[in-house]
Amino acid sequence: MSPTVKVRQRRWLALEIYEKLMNTRVINLSLLYPLVLVMSLTSSVALAQRGAPPAPVVVAEVELRTMVATVVMPGTVLSREDARIATEITGRLMYIADIGTEVAKGDVLAEIDNSRIKLQLAELKAQVARAKARKVFLQAEEKRIIQLSKKKLTSVTLVEQTRADRQAADSDYEISKVRLQQTADDLERSHIRAPFPGVVVARLSNVGERLAVGDEVLRLVNSGSLEIVTRAPLQYIAFSSPGEELSVTAGDLDFNAVIRSLVAVGNERTHVFEMRLDLPANFLPIGQTVRVRVPVASQRQALAVPRDALVLRGTGTTISLISNGDSARKVMVTTGISELDWIEVKGDLQAGEQVIIRGAERLRPGQKVSIQNNNGSPDSTPQSSRSYTDDLELESNGDNVTEETVD
Repeated sequence: MSPTVKVRQRRWLALEIYEKLMNTRVINLSLLYPLVLVMSLTSSVALAQRGAPPAPVVVAEVELRTMVATVVMPGTVLSREDARIATEITGRLMYIADIGTEVAKGDVLAEIDNSRIKLQLAELKAQVARAKARKVFLQAEEKRIIQLSKKKLTSVTLVEQTRADRQAADSDYEISKVRLQQTADDLERSHIRAPFPGVVVARLSNVGERLAVGDEVLRLVNSGSLEIVTRAPLQYIAFSSPGEELSVTAGDLDFNAVIRSLVAVGNERTHVFEMRLDLPANFLPIGQTVRVRVPVASQRQALAVPRDALVLRGTGTTISLISNGDSARKVMVTTGISELDWIEVKGDLQAGEQVIIRGAERLRPGQKVSIQNNNGSPDSTPQSSRSYTDDLELESNGDNVTEETVD
């Protein structure tokens, strides 16, 4: 007997039960169970004849990648130029830059009262002029005394005394010039200038305060010179070296940073080493926390798939591969090391095979699939078909029932 005849027989049986129910004033609920059973069997046969349509999936390739086992360590973005600027002379603070002010190297950050320094500078200029005049006089006097000495008109003692006075005048002149330079330097230091470009992030003194040498005035930070500082156990230092790139995550941003230096010195409490990585200027805000993947083993070749390809079940981890171009093949795998969105897998698979990364959760072994692009559109246009529930339809209109033949 053909499947179509069987379906029709079940339908007529369902119609007979339905007519009996309609002719019964009191409907017994136990009579509904055979009707429901017959209808479900009919639908199952029809669905089996038609078959489910191909399941839409998104795929990627199994890759042979160079991977390394890593551990994620926290790090912090810091500025390589972060200074608390202090005053170098004593005096009253007359001006200080506002917080948030961006300055270039050499710009004035603060000013100390320099009125007394200017008076000292004028006094020392006069002393230099006096010392210079005495020096010139004694030089001429020494020459005159030497000429008299040659004519035996003066004593040797007077010649030596005049020479000593001239030498002392030379020294006094040099000393007065140095004092003048020192005072001019103090005058210049009354203007506190930026040692590097940056932004004022804190004011540590206020206008009107009297400051001594070494008192902190403000904090200046250069956001254009950045680095990441992280620490890791000393046992892993052998797997990192300056010049290598490490993977860094900051929020939703993933990037690579180059190791600039390693500080291979730990202590008895922490047993960690310090690692510093370079960052481009203004790449991240200073103080942001990042995650750095520090190598804990040597690099090796491994078969890897995107993490989205893994299907986790109580019986184990599986992935679905494309078989014969249009069907799914489930493979049990064991996972290994991971690197960002990729993870090592071991099982019955090879590099270059297509692995399903979207839509693998509900696939049955051998089920037909339709490969889609990442945007959801199919790679090849499928044939249009009706839903397989449309091939079986019972329409009730009063006591009349219309039947559609299932081919």
